[in-house]
Amino acid sequence: MTLELKNSQVLNYEYNYENRNLTNAHSFLMNPLLSMLPPAINTQGEKLRVLDLGCGNGSLSNVIAQKGYEVVGVEESRQGIEIASSNFPSCKFIQGSIYNLPYAQLENSFDVIISVEVIEHLLYPKELVKSARKCLKPDGQLILTTPYHGYLKNLVLGLSGKMDKHFTVLWDGGHIKFFSVKTLTTLLKDEGYKDIEFKFAGRIPYLWKSMLCSCTLR
Repeated sequence: MTLELKNSQVLNYEYNYENRNLTNAHSFLMNPLLSMLPPAINTQGEKLRVLDLGCGNGSLSNVIAQKGYEVVGVEESRQGIEIASSNFPSCKFIQGSIYNLPYAQLENSFDVIISVEVIEHLLYPKELVKSARKCLKPDGQLILTTPYHGYLKNLVLGLSGKMDKHFTVLWDGGHIKFFSVKTLTTLLKDEGYKDIEFKFAGRIPYLWKSMLCSCTLR
């Protein structure tokens, strides 16, 4: 996103990516995420199609493609798309916003949609799950990951004096929505999803770093 000022100065609010590497979050999310995916080949011998919403630099899309899936990644950041397209030719990458996806290319086309550590950055998180509905095939699967929040974790953060650091407002492009199991479940049910299941990753129980949620269309 860009903003033009009166003096013709242009501010660029694009999320920046520096390289093609996996992020720190992928180190603890990868195994549980891959375990939630169905087999890469369906009963007709065809590759399952996976859409990676908010694919960033494409590194995770590439890992999934190497497991035998057909992967398309969508990312708003021009820099992210350039890195992904230059480094991961086994995937297809499209520059686009979750709020305005190119449905002519994506609608009713995917067996699985993943969105990893994205929904917490969105001012309108409902739009992500609504967009996923439009892109999934009937009985398709949505897998979301987002930082975990719960009473015990927030209590520990408060008692340890780390609340400000955890909920920092000083990270441009940072987290603006904070989900618990209950609130994410409510969001998904309200938008027409069922079979909602959770896994957790990072740290010890109830102080988890992130939660992973799998669900299907009603």
